[in-house]
Amino acid sequence: MNNLGQSVIVIIVGLIGGLAVGIQGPLSGAISAKLGPVSASFIIHLGGLLVSGLLLVALGGENIKEWQSVPVPYLLAGILGLILYLTFNYTLPRIGAANAIALLVAAQSTLAMLIDHFGWFGVAQHSIDLTRMAGVVLLIGGAFLISR
Repeated sequence: MNNLGQSVIVIIVGLIGGLAVGIQGPLSGAISAKLGPVSASFIIHLGGLLVSGLLLVALGGENIKEWQSVPVPYLLAGILGLILYLTFNYTLPRIGAANAIALLVAAQSTLAMLIDHFGWFGVAQHSIDLTRMAGVVLLIGGAFLISR
């Protein structure tokens, strides 16, 4: 597959992830309003665990046997997922889906640019430049406009 084909696939997968977050947010907000944020997080993570387990079995286990070679701090990433869902379950019912996602995108984009700039966590290094700064400023500006 050529670079254009790979780029198109990456964009489609990224958009699918964005759509999933856009749908998951209101669903988790509804569960949270009915059962409470921690209960909603538990149900969401349990569903993810079950589907991940089935995928892992279908894929022959991938490299799961090598889990001990992953640095310990990286194994704590699930805690960040918990923080994401709990904060999302708190903000979404109070300020709406668009505002909650706008806040998420603004914070995530700013941090992602720093992670890319320094190549933290083994990601490909991409220096901060004027174009990238402008993009993040526009995203934050868009988040602000959505929240108005």
